[in-house]
Amino acid sequence: MRRPPPRRAGRPEPSALSSAVRMLARREYGRAELRARLLMRGVAEADADAALDELARRGLLSDARYAEAIVAQKAGRYGRRAIAHALKEKGVDEAAAASALAALAGRDEVDEALALWRRRYGTPPADEREKARQVRFLMARGYPMAIALKVLRAAGAARDDDIA
Repeated sequence: MRRPPPRRAGRPEPSALSSAVRMLARREYGRAELRARLLMRGVAEADADAALDELARRGLLSDARYAEAIVAQKAGRYGRRAIAHALKEKGVDEAAAASALAALAGRDEVDEALALWRRRYGTPPADEREKARQVRFLMARGYPMAIALKVLRAAGAARDDDIA
């Protein structure tokens, strides 16, 4: 992570609010992540909380908008479980996360996993070792075992008794 440049003598420290606005100008942040970054820069906890409250009041800081951005970024490349985990790790509150994940409700995870598998592999695995590798890939992307097996079956790679 980059450190801010050293301050020249006579220049005042930027306020917590201006630091937060500069960070938000680059990309969307969640409240918890932005608070952690401000504290890491040496901003006092009370000042950081006051700045975050002001940004939320102005509509510049929104966990719901941040959660929607994460879901949009990861949809199609990760399963619902992985996306939910990413939201939790980034400190997005549960209500905002649930609302953002609701956007995925109409999508078919099997079709998404199959499209991801085709982009990554394209051809059915040649042996059991390769099958296991492909299943692990899909599971690491947040798809359950059942969906990973359906993908391999749809690709013609597995019979019902091949992988259990």
